[in-house]
Amino acid sequence: MEKTLRDSVAIRWTALLLLALAMFCAYIFMDILSPIKDLMQSTRGWDSTAFGTMQSAETFLNVFVFFLIFAGIILDKMGVRFTALLSGAVMLIGAVIKWYAVSEHFIGSSLEAWFIDNLNYIPVFDELGISPFYRGMPASAKFAALGFMIFGCGCEMGGITVSRGIVKWFKGNDMAMAMGSEMALARLGVTTVMVFSPFIARFGGVIDVSRSVAFGVVLLMIALMMLVIYFFMDKKLDEQTGEAEEKDDPFRVADIGQILSSSGFWLVALLCVLYYSAVFPFQKYAVNMLQCNLQLTPPAPNSYWAGNSVIVVQYIVTLVMAATAFASNFVDDKKWKYPLIAVAVVSLVAFCYMGFMRQTAETIFAVLPLLAVAITPMLGKYLDKHGKGATMLILGSILVVLCHLTFAFVLPQFKDSPVGGVVIAYITILVLGASFSLVPAALWPSVPKLVDAKIIGSAYALIFWIQNIGLWLFPLLIGKVLDASNPGIMEQFDAQVKQGLMTAEQAAELAATSYDYTYPMLVFASLGLLAFVLGLVLKVVDKKKGLGIE
Repeated sequence: MEKTLRDSVAIRWTALLLLALAMFCAYIFMDILSPIKDLMQSTRGWDSTAFGTMQSAETFLNVFVFFLIFAGIILDKMGVRFTALLSGAVMLIGAVIKWYAVSEHFIGSSLEAWFIDNLNYIPVFDELGISPFYRGMPASAKFAALGFMIFGCGCEMGGITVSRGIVKWFKGNDMAMAMGSEMALARLGVTTVMVFSPFIARFGGVIDVSRSVAFGVVLLMIALMMLVIYFFMDKKLDEQTGEAEEKDDPFRVADIGQILSSSGFWLVALLCVLYYSAVFPFQKYAVNMLQCNLQLTPPAPNSYWAGNSVIVVQYIVTLVMAATAFASNFVDDKKWKYPLIAVAVVSLVAFCYMGFMRQTAETIFAVLPLLAVAITPMLGKYLDKHGKGATMLILGSILVVLCHLTFAFVLPQFKDSPVGGVVIAYITILVLGASFSLVPAALWPSVPKLVDAKIIGSAYALIFWIQNIGLWLFPLLIGKVLDASNPGIMEQFDAQVKQGLMTAEQAAELAATSYDYTYPMLVFASLGLLAFVLGLVLKVVDKKKGLGIE
């Protein structure tokens, strides 16, 4: 039998790398404004409600116009490569709109005037309380939300396409490990955006938030190029195998009914929405939460730690840590494995030390995905050989609850301790990153066990759609909870502004880093608790029905 591209380890992992790099760029843009929430408030007038409403807009069309369902149908009918290219193009279009919305060009334009006067009332959506805009919302936030909606359509379409692409290329070849590796590599985007977005926004001592978004736009252009290369690889594979793309298999509404009739599917889908809602929306507020709970003293302006070169060095250390930790999963020879692990550990410690010396919240939170990069492939490998998917989901949910409760009650107690607070923050964020490995590594490879292979694209789309309900709701909800639990935060500084002790801009900067995050953290912890309960139920159902997850 003639060998295909899929039979070559190097080539199928190259296909995975192309998909992972595309999602790496998408993850960066998804959180491009998260580490500069304080700057959006001080330079663009976005309070927490405006920030949360804009962030939740990413998934609005996916949830309420059912775009993700259509994306699954497109994937099943048109195949992986067409849908991959389409997703890359849609992400790029939405990103360009968002960049213009937060740029200086938008301020004072006729387009800004139009957004001020319009989209203040959306019939039906306003009555239902789910409108992506509201009266008084800054025009730049409205237009950015519109661009983010379009980006979100492409991003989530890309997510289900990547999952389907991995199933196609790794059928019978360590699929869980491949999915875990893709997620680990893609999530390095979180570290990248935390390190570079604030740096780019503040570059040269002049704050310009649009520069950070422009950085994300350039990366999405690169992502589109990656998907074009993947297109030709995928086409060559089909020519070799003689397999037709799924477009010849007509979509039937009955397929959705077949998926929804599976109790295992519903449990996995609900676990997905609860767990991801406790992590992804948190990422959008995490840097600001740390700013409000840590005593951070900027290094002297002329010191090495305040310079630009340290940012590049710290990122190189990140890549060394990620590369050695990731590679250690694929090496069995102890002569190489243990030295790789040692280099990874030393690099992680160095990264944390540099983050502490730089005294910025974003570089502390940037450690989140690093442990995930190290252990996600290992967990996927374990899952391929031993199972225990439901147990991983339960353990991951427990860790999420403990982390958010630590952020709510323990971290604030160390606000006056410059070292203790940072140490607790690092440990908690690393543990959260570990849970971020446990759950996805077990979750996504479980889906092919629950549905027929011909409708797996629609199954992934439905799960992503259900997940997107949480990703729409919780950024919005947390923004409102944050403002409601911190009433009159700006007014606290008004007296000092009137006395001439500080400027209005300085007051806005102080207000942006003075929030009490207790209630938002409790919301996130409750989601983890519900996920834990569902994990226990899934374990029972799996044992009773023999779904094969455990």
